[in-house]
Amino acid sequence: MKKALILLLFITTTSSFAQKSMVNNDDPTEFMNTITADKLKTKLYIVASDEMEGRETGSKGQKKAGNYLIDQYKKSKISYPKGATSYYQPIPAAFLNAKRNENLPDSENIWAYIEGSEKPDEVLVISAHYDHVGIKNGEIYNGADDDGSGTVAILQIAEAFQKAKKAGHGPKRSILFLHVTGEEHGLHGSRFYSQNPLFPIANTIADINIDMIGRRDVEHANSNNYVYVIGADRLSSDLHNITVAQNDKYTKLDLDFKFNDPKDPNHFYERSDHYNFAKFGIPAVFLFNGVHEDYHGKGDEPEKIEYDALAKRTQLAFVIAWDLVNRPERIVVDKPIK
Repeated sequence: MKKALILLLFITTTSSFAQKSMVNNDDPTEFMNTITADKLKTKLYIVASDEMEGRETGSKGQKKAGNYLIDQYKKSKISYPKGATSYYQPIPAAFLNAKRNENLPDSENIWAYIEGSEKPDEVLVISAHYDHVGIKNGEIYNGADDDGSGTVAILQIAEAFQKAKKAGHGPKRSILFLHVTGEEHGLHGSRFYSQNPLFPIANTIADINIDMIGRRDVEHANSNNYVYVIGADRLSSDLHNITVAQNDKYTKLDLDFKFNDPKDPNHFYERSDHYNFAKFGIPAVFLFNGVHEDYHGKGDEPEKIEYDALAKRTQLAFVIAWDLVNRPERIVVDKPIK
């Protein structure tokens, strides 16, 4: 009788654990909720502080910001990518100045990596640029929204995936967390990576690009519960459907597709780092809050960020990524490059 009770207890416990494991693998809510406004605020006040001197490409201030990002990855026990020798992808000045010579010094992309448990050779890239425009006329342009917001969003997404991995629910595919340089001078860092990829372009399943997600524009003056979605359907119906479905299920933001129209005069699709992936046939979705009065201005400061909106938009990026790396088959490219 005693042996039967022990056996029953073992079966019940094992079954309960298996059910819990299955739920967590299917449902990212527990880990999504580790992405909070307070954590994002703490990091952004550092990334967009005067100490970073506006993070001009290749500057001392940008390198300080890069060191901070690397320290955060080390703190979370997230390594640099397999096949790399450090957290840096060096980019020579000759490359940065080849298109139009702006006398930029050497700079570097910063990358971190979580290897997939089942399909490690398939890689999702999550990108944001960590440079800004530096100092003008003695004034520091801190770029809290552009793109400090995307920079800290990636840090929190990486931390959430690492917590999931520690809990036994790591991603099935690999994730490259890519902080690119030189965006403000012509998307140079992402262009360099796309032309010199650490992982084969053919094995790169998608790019989630995050550029300015901490404020609101005049068209959404009455609510910050929105995000512009750009590019998701340009190459892959799957990516668009995943973005909509994950938002409907978890974050319930108003998805605004206005700037996704190929005829939109702003051409935002071609103006951020995802475009250098899309040119190579990699499906990409760009999350964006639109421009505001402090765009590229000295007033783009961390105290003006709406951290509740930043958190929800970061959570959306996380749940899109969760689906992409854990689904049975990689998403399909079913539309031509244009």
